Amino acid sequence: MRTRPMWWPMAAFGLVVAVVVGWALWPEDEPEPRQRDYRAETACLLTGAGGVDAPETRPVWTGMQEASLATLVKVQFLEVDGPQTGENAETFLASLVQSRCGVILAVGEAPVRAVRPTAARFPSAKFVAFGAATPGPNVVVEQATDPESVHRKAVEVVSALASGRD
Repeated sequence: MRTRPMWWPMAAFGLVVAVVVGWALWPEDEPEPRQRDYRAETACLLTGAGGVDAPETRPVWTGMQEASLATLVKVQFLEVDGPQTGENAETFLASLVQSRCGVILAVGEAPVRAVRPTAARFPSAKFVAFGAATPGPNVVVEQATDPESVHRKAVEVVSALASGRD
């Protein structure tokens, strides 16, 4: 009867130890962060009842989101609930001012109508109205109606907030 050489069990044991040590010491891939570290600034959008899916609102919202990805400025939106009147929209606009938005964008008939009286009540707040509004010391009016120009303006407004420009 033949006997196995004595080195065989030692070599198998050494191989198993090497594999286990190699596996244990193998560097782990860093997991992707699950959240973004946003800046302290926030840009807010007030929309009509159609929300961010309304045709006139979509280019503004996508521009804000694009700028947010590039600058890490937080963006949020609020829809006017209930009657689509300027008076009703003033309440929603005032709530965005109270939530300390660095700039408030307004899109849609009711939100834009609410900008002038709300801006008068809150002179330190900054507003951008997309539509027929009256400019003022704290109100910028964007009259462009083509989606690409509106999109660019929204990107510019949010990017300016990140850089500290007005």
